[in-house]
Amino acid sequence: MTQPKLKIKRGDQVVVVVGRNKGQFGVVSKVLLESQRVFIENVGSVTRHTRPSMQAPNGVLTKPTSFHVSNVALVDPSTNKPARVGTRATEDGKRVRFFKKSGELVPFERRYK
Repeated sequence: MTQPKLKIKRGDQVVVVVGRNKGQFGVVSKVLLESQRVFIENVGSVTRHTRPSMQAPNGVLTKPTSFHVSNVALVDPSTNKPARVGTRATEDGKRVRFFKKSGELVPFERRYK
């Protein structure tokens, strides 16, 4: 089985468009290609109640939750709104992502190793 190509990469600024966390902005910290899910910093955490341990003396853990890629959208920095993304080739043959409405390139920041 081939892995799907996702238009959302780690380090992208995204907004949640559906669900309990609708309208919240964040940066993608992790991408799971097989299940097509993303983790977003400081957005969508769940509480798990477990047996008390050294890590959780009271037994309550707060864990980040993932979002399906169809429920998040990249944020266009010029309008600060969710936007659709396409890919095109530049003059030197390199594939780049761009916002379909404004035509601007998606900013690429290498925040993670």
